[in-house]
Amino acid sequence: MSCPVIILVEPQLVENIGMTARAMMNCALTELRIVNPRDPWPLGDVHHQRMMAASSGADDILQNAKLYATLPEALADLNYIYATAARTHDMTNRILTPRTALPEMAERIQGGQKVGVMFGRERTGLYNDEIAFANAKITIPLNPAFSSLNLAQAVLLVGYEWYQTQNNTPGSQLHMGHTRPATHEEYLYFYGRLEKALDERGFFVAEDMRPTMTRSLQNMLQRAEMTEQEVRTWHGVLSALIGQRRAPDAGENGDR
Repeated sequence: MSCPVIILVEPQLVENIGMTARAMMNCALTELRIVNPRDPWPLGDVHHQRMMAASSGADDILQNAKLYATLPEALADLNYIYATAARTHDMTNRILTPRTALPEMAERIQGGQKVGVMFGRERTGLYNDEIAFANAKITIPLNPAFSSLNLAQAVLLVGYEWYQTQNNTPGSQLHMGHTRPATHEEYLYFYGRLEKALDERGFFVAEDMRPTMTRSLQNMLQRAEMTEQEVRTWHGVLSALIGQRRAPDAGENGDR
């Protein structure tokens, strides 16, 4: 799938261009366009080295970046354009958050459109005349008392939301290494040993409360979502506490 084009309008610092490329690479964005950068292009050796160092290895994006003298030239082949800006301007805008804008971008791109996102200068952002070129505006909701972002940070936040439209990573998962989730039978076997040991040592002092206490103990064990190895470890703990040695085939292998 194609991706949005990132357009930097008159960036001032080569380090920010490099960090933008790094943010793009993090988020699988590949096409960078640069409009009238402050430093002459191609860069001299010192500026080039500073930019590449800031990119942390995102060389392909920088080597394939396209340079434009004017913004209209950079936007000419795009079907839909988003402008990023924090301030409210004296014009009617369709304003979206990145979380809303990026799924919409994905739909447009899947439909064959070429989409671009404009980012303005580090100090002043985009001018009103430049925002007027856009079909919609993206505003990143941040602390109203301090919403200033570094250029590369803004690209990263937009890029992150883009990557989420393509990403299927589970929101939560338990890494178990070389073991597996414990079975219900393994839980019950361990609980049986635990209850027997507690009973023998007088834990259940009030017989009428025993059903409630046993349910609570079982519930705690089930909520723990233990692995098979963890259940075996607890068998070992219990054996050590009650001074009992058990055969390996009964659920304990001696691991602690």
